[in-house]
Amino acid sequence: MAGSFYPAEARALGSVIHEYLDAARAAPAAPGTWPKALIVPHAGYMYSGPIAAAAFVRVEAAREVVSRVVLIGPSHHIRFDGLAVPSSRAFDTPLGSAPIDDTARRTLLRFPFVDVLDDAHQWEHSLEVQLPFLQEVLAVFTVLPIAVGRASPAQVEEVLEALWGGEETLLVVSSDLSHYFDYDTAKRMDAATASAIESLEPERIAPDGACGRIGIQGLLKAARRRGFEARTLDLRNSGDTAGGHDEVVGYGAWELTVARKGSP
Repeated sequence: MAGSFYPAEARALGSVIHEYLDAARAAPAAPGTWPKALIVPHAGYMYSGPIAAAAFVRVEAAREVVSRVVLIGPSHHIRFDGLAVPSSRAFDTPLGSAPIDDTARRTLLRFPFVDVLDDAHQWEHSLEVQLPFLQEVLAVFTVLPIAVGRASPAQVEEVLEALWGGEETLLVVSSDLSHYFDYDTAKRMDAATASAIESLEPERIAPDGACGRIGIQGLLKAARRRGFEARTLDLRNSGDTAGGHDEVVGYGAWELTVARKGSP
């Protein structure tokens, strides 16, 4: 996707990401704290980059701590059952190489619904576009990209539980929101999806509310059981960033953290 969804030249790519991150630092995380999980959009950077940055800036405090990223996104090009991991040893971007976590991959291949399927990763932008952001905000890390096919939220939850780990592990779920509705309709639909996420009620996310709905639902199920809370960091659409208002795509960013004492 380099050269289409984001700049192909390293200096230009780094400059764009830093611009987005700088703008997102208006509300920095408390010192020494960072989220366990993020929900981020995956369109071309000119459309969704500022919204994604609102999430990724929250893990800058974990730059030297997070060493593994579990990345889950929907398959847009290949139809298959279950979840798919790649066979490759690394994913490359203009900013360098992100090694694949082979231990995590072997852990997931014990599940009957997880397979190696490179075709599901070859052109999958929902996973790839997150890597340059991660390479900017983290130091040294491995990644396991997981493409979601015809799967259930329960299967995603099982995978997340298997790889949950400790503070060294960051979970990232990739999803855009409503697609190709008019601006006002999209605003209403995306607000309803945001409410469902904040309430940790995955069953309230409509089928046309998020293209990565299954991944989000699996994360919310795990978060609810573990006593986490979700907070909206940004909620906009392409009509707010780089497009018209007739047909827009919605974007949101959320962080999931351990519920504070006294939270509902």
